[in-house]
Amino acid sequence: MRLIAVGTRMPAWVSAGCDEYLRRLRPALRVDIVELAPGPRSAGTPVERAMEDEARRQLGRLAKDEYVVALDERGKMLDSLKLAQMIQQCANDSIKNLVFLVGGAYGMHPDVLQRAQFKWSLSALTFPHQLVRLILAEQLYRACTINKNEKYHHK
Repeated sequence: MRLIAVGTRMPAWVSAGCDEYLRRLRPALRVDIVELAPGPRSAGTPVERAMEDEARRQLGRLAKDEYVVALDERGKMLDSLKLAQMIQQCANDSIKNLVFLVGGAYGMHPDVLQRAQFKWSLSALTFPHQLVRLILAEQLYRACTINKNEKYHHK
């Protein structure tokens, strides 16, 4: 599994939280994080130009055979059990590379959304992209514990 995220220099609490959940995952699953610098922004530069730059670099990191999940506010909402089912279905379908994409401050470029096989919304709320990383890491850990029938998820 890979997480390709726009944004570098995460606050210490985000890095610590992500590291903790990814460490817990490691015995069963390795998740690699690829950080991409945000697109260049300056006064008078359109947001679209920064998004195009981010999209070009995100798409450049993807292989043709990867199953791509783009985190997008207009995507489908999944509860933790449905996320676990989706991850298990990817494994059942012999999908070797599952990639989650986290956009930058202005969201995902349409070209990236078009490449994604699934668009996932974490919530109707808007989160800063730094917090999205932490939520994603925790939800991946939770999904794996659900699929292994471990006691982390209570329902």
